[in-house]
Amino acid sequence: MKHMHLDRPPAITPKSAKDRKLLFKSLLRPEESRYISDNHKKKTGQGMRNIRVIATVFGAVAAGSMAMASPVTESRRPSERPEINVMPSGSETGFQAWIGEFRTRAIALGITEQTLNSAFQGVAYDAKVIERDRNQSEFTKSIWDYLDSAASDVRVSNGKAALDAHRDTLNRIEAAYGVEKEIVVAVWGLESAYGTFKGGNDVVQSLATLAYDGRRGAFFEQQLVAALNILQSGDTSPRGMTGSWAGAMGHTQFMPTSYLDYAVDFTGDGKRDIWGEDPTDALASTASYLAGFGWTPGMPWGLEVRLPEGFDYALANRKIEKMPSDWARLGVTDMAGRAVDDFGLASVLLPAGGKGAAFLIFSNF
Repeated sequence: MKHMHLDRPPAITPKSAKDRKLLFKSLLRPEESRYISDNHKKKTGQGMRNIRVIATVFGAVAAGSMAMASPVTESRRPSERPEINVMPSGSETGFQAWIGEFRTRAIALGITEQTLNSAFQGVAYDAKVIERDRNQSEFTKSIWDYLDSAASDVRVSNGKAALDAHRDTLNRIEAAYGVEKEIVVAVWGLESAYGTFKGGNDVVQSLATLAYDGRRGAFFEQQLVAALNILQSGDTSPRGMTGSWAGAMGHTQFMPTSYLDYAVDFTGDGKRDIWGEDPTDALASTASYLAGFGWTPGMPWGLEVRLPEGFDYALANRKIEKMPSDWARLGVTDMAGRAVDDFGLASVLLPAGGKGAAFLIFSNF
């Protein structure tokens, strides 16, 4: 693990689409990955992360000065998913036995006894975390109902205020990483309502509970080891490491592995503090994350479009990319009937199928 500082990190550019998909999958938040089935993951790639980016940029367009998207006059909404209600099964005795076994594995990976002792002091099996994992109401809503909440008038208004309040810092972050300040603020607003809902769960306890539960044991154990590495580096304290029930941390809800790869000490105080009242490190780390995935300044993530009657839905494939002007010749226009500007190669995305909304998406998606 290495600390990242004010200099912009080198962009990470996977050599193939397969590498890029695997890299995104490794950084996917756990609550995102369960939104879609394995078959749907193969078809849509980044899954809920993409839907979250849609909501994020909706917020950015409203909160900031960037007019990335054309006016939307109509949008078709998918139907609701059925709710799921599954209760957890587990015990404190079994959990503590699992911790004993895990300690051996963690030590083999370089975690010290001192770190383990402090991290697991007072940690207990958390049945509420498993209940949340099994019953995620966020992912039983229709996509557009979720987005209505994610980009509410209150969130947009607060986003404008946050942008003004932190403009100088955001300008410096934009200059360092090449990610527009409006995008960074939109991520902040969606993930923690501008720092007001960062999550109060003990991250070590949550991740250990989820790893012990076993539904995605290997993934959560990997996140737990990463969290212990963060503690061992001194960036925060065991009980100061708080976040969501699934282990997402700080102002912009980094998973521990993403934190290790992209978090930066933008304030220069020697710690990558994404938890404190000052959001600077968290906002810079968010820009670092997007820059690491090749964010292109000035390019929209995508635009909602109209498809012509008789559109060949076989063309709605992430592997099929055309310039927007070429799509326009096939009848694909923005919601006002105009050709989309040639920002770069784009593909057609139908997140809710042929009866739902259609998007032209670019490499920032």
